[in-house]
Amino acid sequence: MQRIYNRIIQIAGNVVTVEAEGIGYRELAEISSKTGKSLAQVIRIDGEKIFLQVFAGSRGVSTGDKVRFLGHPMRVSFSENLMGRIFNGAGLPRDNGPVLQENMIDIGGPPVNPAKRIIPRNMIRTGIPLIDVFNSLVESQKLPIFSVPGEPYNEVLARIAMQAEVDLIILGGMGLKFDDYLFFRDTLSKHGALSRSIFFVHTAADPTVECLLVPDISLAVAEQFALKGKRVLVLLTDMTNFSDALKEISITMEQIPSNRGYPGDLYSQLAARYEKAVDFDTAGSITILAVTTMPGDDVTHPVPDNTGYITEGQFYLRNKSIEPFGSLSRLKQHVNGKTRKDHRTVMDRMIQLFSDYRSTLEKQAMGFQMSEWDKKLLKYGKSFEDRMMNLSVNIPLEKALDLGWQIMAENFEPFETGIKTELIEEFWPKK
Repeated sequence: MQRIYNRIIQIAGNVVTVEAEGIGYRELAEISSKTGKSLAQVIRIDGEKIFLQVFAGSRGVSTGDKVRFLGHPMRVSFSENLMGRIFNGAGLPRDNGPVLQENMIDIGGPPVNPAKRIIPRNMIRTGIPLIDVFNSLVESQKLPIFSVPGEPYNEVLARIAMQAEVDLIILGGMGLKFDDYLFFRDTLSKHGALSRSIFFVHTAADPTVECLLVPDISLAVAEQFALKGKRVLVLLTDMTNFSDALKEISITMEQIPSNRGYPGDLYSQLAARYEKAVDFDTAGSITILAVTTMPGDDVTHPVPDNTGYITEGQFYLRNKSIEPFGSLSRLKQHVNGKTRKDHRTVMDRMIQLFSDYRSTLEKQAMGFQMSEWDKKLLKYGKSFEDRMMNLSVNIPLEKALDLGWQIMAENFEPFETGIKTELIEEFWPKK
């Protein structure tokens, strides 16, 4: 039953307040003003006071306008017709295609019951050695990419979207510059990946509330496809913009701010989205890879700090490469023992040698004399950076492992690596 109210008691920014009863959180409402009809969403309930965020902004809305509650939360159409389409944060076409209205589903529902989940067991190959070899991405994992503005994190997401071995890519863009939106669209279209992708894009010029809807609408669609057996990879960029939108609305509603002005429920808001990652017992899976930019490269900033407690590791993107130290996939042990029997050995030994290389660089900077071993480490470290860490390197896992053996063989004698003899005999490159 739809309810109509004739009096708005307050307008603050793009948030309007009306007195009503029996209204649900996140329920949609339609505001009829002289300039037309505007869609709004319930973002707070305080007794009989209902706070509504107006999608298109409150310009033209007056206190005498009618508010009609629709009796349901935000919905999005779900069907195979979504494939290859681009929508805004409200689920409306951005690609000049037809509006889809069949099979409407609610967004923002609860995470999947843990009893329906299974232990992650499958690797998602990306063609990026620093991920595939050293911090494998696992189906149903939730991982952030910690970075700073200016780093090529959107380029990394686009490359993963083109190369990841999954059935479907859903890109959720929040606060994107228009150039970044065009980059994603044109890059995936050029490489033939747009046909297996769905975009929900909020640009910096769009209403703030649509930024908040992007993760929910992306994950609601992902869940429906996963239930039909699809392996879905959800790429979100940028969760800091999402959190800033939360802050903007909480300030408008005069809520008591927490750390650095963010709302006190920031952790819960982030967790509600990340916990949608799942591997269904008898169906498909949802994997989440989300960019989180860190203002001032400060990992103690509230957004990355809270994110770190929710997710299963993180990738650090620094100096246009994935940093081996600090980056961590906590679920990699579930899959890297099932790939090739030398995977864990190559991973462990190459990182240990690279750590020794970093220590040698510090010794060199302080003026210490370099030993023959130090010189080997310096040569190895440079080769590792150029041939393994460089994001332009694009090779399958098996070739990356072979390359790892090749780099070690070019710089060390077999006994210097500390690797078991049986693996040396099988995998060490023959001269």
